Amino acid sequence: MQKIAPFLWFDGKAEEAMNFYTSIFKNSRIKDIRRSKGEGPWPEGTVMSGTFQLDGQEFMALNGGPQFSFSPAVSFFVNCETQQEIDELWEKLSEGGEKQKCGWLKDKFGLSWQIVPTVLGELLQDKDAGKAGRVMNAMLQMDKLDIETLKRA
Repeated sequence: MQKIAPFLWFDGKAEEAMNFYTSIFKNSRIKDIRRSKGEGPWPEGTVMSGTFQLDGQEFMALNGGPQFSFSPAVSFFVNCETQQEIDELWEKLSEGGEKQKCGWLKDKFGLSWQIVPTVLGELLQDKDAGKAGRVMNAMLQMDKLDIETLKRA
């Protein structure tokens, strides 16, 4: 187990979420699921928690109840090398959720994601401040980010 792992709190949908996320990212799998034997607030046989990996990154999930929900204050930033990867992740992760500005989306569980081309950082750090500013302005007009449009800016 890695030293630090994101811990995600769900309201009864941890197993569904783990299945959803692992179906989208390559090199992903559910490592384990812990089912209740009738202890605590979980009825016998229901999922209490689990661990899973997305592209090798480990996550933990808990069915903790309705007390807490996700906020855009914490999001997962996904570096994408190609437009095809951006397009695929954008559509799959936003299914049943909400597409937002500047490469952000909220999935059907309320978790926020940033689907970003790797080249964006280079473009925004260009030595030519005018060019970097045009890239920033172009990005601010987009929902799903488009690599070619950013490069043309």
